[in-house]
Amino acid sequence: MSLTLKCHCGATQITLPRPPARAGRCNCTYCARAGAVWGYYGEGDLTIVANEGERTYSASGLNRHHFCGTCGMQTWGDSPDWSSMYNADGTPKDGVGGMPTARSYSVNLNLIDDFDWSSVTVDEFDGRHNW
Repeated sequence: MSLTLKCHCGATQITLPRPPARAGRCNCTYCARAGAVWGYYGEGDLTIVANEGERTYSASGLNRHHFCGTCGMQTWGDSPDWSSMYNADGTPKDGVGGMPTARSYSVNLNLIDDFDWSSVTVDEFDGRHNW
């Protein structure tokens, strides 16, 4: 069952192959302001149908935030796959940290009309204090 994410004006549209296996809400200084609930996907899972006027912002060069250049909606992001090496509380998995080599892709689930929230568990991340 594919899903379609649309920004407010419809200039950005992304097709997803299925509901996400996991989702998260982060309280870091960026995500708290964006108000997004992020659904996570792997490389090649997102199909960008339209992204007219898309803009990108990155405070660090590592995490890229994509948003509609017309209506300003935060639509998706890509970053190193931090979850492959770190737990939700910021501690290294199995005592090993470092820089992930894979990338993770996230979408703002709030931009999917009639999304069935019962199909996904939303984890709370303390990015403000852990990253």
